[in-house]
Amino acid sequence: MKIVIMTLGCKVNKYESDSIKHYLKLKGFEVSDKLGYADVYIINTCAVTAEAEKKSRQMIARCKKFNKSAKFFVCGCASQNNPEQFLSKGALYVSGVAAKVKITDYVEKMKEKVAGNLVSPLPLEYEDDMHAEQDRMRAYIKIQDGCNNFCSYCLIPYLRGRSRSRDIISIIKEVASLPEDIKEVVLTGINVTDYRIDGEPALLTVLEQLDGFGKRLRLSSMEESLVSDEFVAGLKNLKNFCPHFHLSLQSGSESVLKRMNRKYTPAEFLQSVERIRRTFPLAGITTDVIVGFPEETEEEFNETVEFIKKVRFSDLHIFQYSRRSGTVASKRKDLSPEIKQRRFEILNALKGELRLEFVKKNKHCKVLIEEKEDNLYIGYSENYIKCYLESRKDLLGKVVEVKMGHEFKDGARARVKKIL
Repeated sequence: MKIVIMTLGCKVNKYESDSIKHYLKLKGFEVSDKLGYADVYIINTCAVTAEAEKKSRQMIARCKKFNKSAKFFVCGCASQNNPEQFLSKGALYVSGVAAKVKITDYVEKMKEKVAGNLVSPLPLEYEDDMHAEQDRMRAYIKIQDGCNNFCSYCLIPYLRGRSRSRDIISIIKEVASLPEDIKEVVLTGINVTDYRIDGEPALLTVLEQLDGFGKRLRLSSMEESLVSDEFVAGLKNLKNFCPHFHLSLQSGSESVLKRMNRKYTPAEFLQSVERIRRTFPLAGITTDVIVGFPEETEEEFNETVEFIKKVRFSDLHIFQYSRRSGTVASKRKDLSPEIKQRRFEILNALKGELRLEFVKKNKHCKVLIEEKEDNLYIGYSENYIKCYLESRKDLLGKVVEVKMGHEFKDGARARVKKIL
């Protein structure tokens, strides 16, 4: 029996899908994450935006084009939010965020009467029953789940539950078990900033414990509140830390940040950026920005534009505000799609300028080569520039020192100086 797992949304979902894949293979099933013919489809859904939830629903129809008689198993944030929307489309089994690996048991017992809404209560403790199959040069390691922030636009705390941290021994064991050819570890979670040991912030402790494995270490994202002098100094002492900081901004307007229930001001955010750059002058600093938040005025949007210019991010992830029923922001007056689109285009043009500026600042980088496409090797520098290289030698899985060239596609061309 062939099973295909389709994953929507974040790296946490990807890690969880890879764990499901791992356990299904142990049970003897043929499993793929490539869309195609299958007897069973498992859809791991996302609900961060209305569009993501829509795509999660549409995935069933996409899969049915390959096999109308297939059985469907659904899990994740969108089914936690509304399981009926998947049952009505013919899903055999619908669960939510909790106990995702139980899907493997239900697939095994598919011939028995297993059907309907099986969404479990949200867990209060970290569910440490996952071990992802790592089949790339870069391994994503989940260290935390849930969120306590309750930003006014976001459903995730309601769908993922409160913040809970994975035991550090479990994290160390998983990293220790990684194949030698995996050269980079990315720590991921719903809010890794809130990783704790015995109730105390401990993200730096995790990084220090993993530094000895000799693999590049990267954080998937973080909040500016974590960026203290002590934290940055601790990162500087690590041998393998990649100086790439994805700091979620969302808006450069103080009044909008208050309506978003974000816990910082633009001035405090800028101080965190400056603290990083004093220690890591060429750090990649990327961010998320929401345009068209309810009642956002033209003046507030312009404040965001000017703040982004002041910070000089290396890259932007821009999202148009998506109304999520049940959130505080959903009660405010939404802006028109035309206003959102215009503001998106303004920031998207600025994004291109900033990315080009950052590429030009970098002369030499160390790049982990992860794939080959159209005779070009592709990988990311330590500060997260996507690099495209030509070489007669096989570079896949290698870390190479490069001389940076001109901007190319979504990154830069580079020339190999040395294979490390």
